[in-house]
Amino acid sequence: MKKLNIYFTAGIPQLENTPEIIRLIQDSGADMIEIGMPYSDPVADGPVIQKAHELALQNGMTIEKLFAQLKTIRNEIRIPVILMGYINPVLSFGFERFCKECSESRISGLILPDLPPIEFEKNYQQILKKYNLNFTFLVTPETSDERILYLDSLSSGFLYAVSSSSTTGSENTVLKNENYLSRLADLPLKNPVMIGFGIKSKENFENVTEQAYGGIIGTAFVNILLQDKDWKKNAIDFIHSIKA
Repeated sequence: MKKLNIYFTAGIPQLENTPEIIRLIQDSGADMIEIGMPYSDPVADGPVIQKAHELALQNGMTIEKLFAQLKTIRNEIRIPVILMGYINPVLSFGFERFCKECSESRISGLILPDLPPIEFEKNYQQILKKYNLNFTFLVTPETSDERILYLDSLSSGFLYAVSSSSTTGSENTVLKNENYLSRLADLPLKNPVMIGFGIKSKENFENVTEQAYGGIIGTAFVNILLQDKDWKKNAIDFIHSIKA
């Protein structure tokens, strides 16, 4: 069975729902959880996740509040939980302080898409190792084989393969780029590959993960949290539908 990673933005639908959503995702059978840290300018994200970031910030979500919430359930976490966000808020919080808080909150790793790999190597890699945190880089269909191998060498945990060059949740995402997925499968990578961007259904999930370790679902899940009054039941049903 391919691994399922579910992304959601911390602090939605309500500020205090984050621990409940983590429990829900874990108990519904997902293999991994990716929590988005809200940011005022989430450039890599499509309209749904941008809206989620806005709502979370309006609700008052901050990195401090997120860590406080995570600590309330750290002893219940049984699957990898990853924090995803942008580098500026992390630097404002203090990078080493952030990593220490991650370690104390049972966080397995980080994804910071706008952190350049050269800076990562020079300034941050050793701090992450000190706190036993994985770090995942993103690759796209435009990334050369040479650079994919370089980013894979720096990554740990998994390599995040963006299925297309559009933003997350875009309607014109080309889900199954056969050449790209085959190219990734043929490269001597040290990390398993997780495919993300545009997966909305079990059919999508099975399609894009044929040659990969698993898939990441964000926009489709966040949509449920934003739109549905009965979001708990619908979120559980959605995860079950993918994992069935």
